[in-house]
Formats: sequence, structure tokens, C-alpha cells
Amino acid sequence: MEKYLNSYETMFIVNPQLSEEDTKAVIEKFTALISEHSEGMEVSEWGKRRLAYPINDLPEGYYVLVSYKGEPSFIAELTRLFNINENIMRSMTTRVK
Repeated sequence: MEKYLNSYETMFIVNPQLSEEDTKAVIEKFTALISEHSEGMEVSEWGKRRLAYPINDLPEGYYVLVSYKGEPSFIAELTRLFNINENIMRSMTTRVK
């Protein structure tokens, strides 16, 4: 049976209080997970940016945008992993048409 792949964009915000090495490790962990379960991945690190409103009393965060093609079943697992990682402040995945 052929895989059904949708185009997705996932943005996540990493805690800015982490050291540079720890931030890179968190980004590498999630990008490796996404590349393992998807095709055509593009990563765009936006860096530290000011948030629209404070999250956990922090005024800024480290933004990362990942574009890829993957199976719909993978998105639920990715969201679950973002939610249980304390270094991820927020995440959002959208389907791109």
C-alpha cells in the first residue's frame, strides 16, 4: 500500500534560558525525529525573538520552523513529544495545501 503524505509546517519555540549547546541539542533531537518520519525536510532557525505575550514569565523564545512531507499519523506523536518536553515552550503544526 502506498504511503499518503501531506505537506506540513511545524514551528516550535525553545526556552531561551538554555545554553547554546543545549538549544542546538533540542533542535537536533526534534529535527532528527521529523527527518526519520518524513521526506523533503527544510529547517529554518529564526533565532531569539520577542514573544507577543510572556510565556512562563519569559519575554522571548528561540523560534524554529520545519517544513516537510509526512504521514498524518506522525503528527499526533510529534505533538505528544513536544508537550512532554520541558524545553519546548510552544509548538504548532499546520498542514500546507
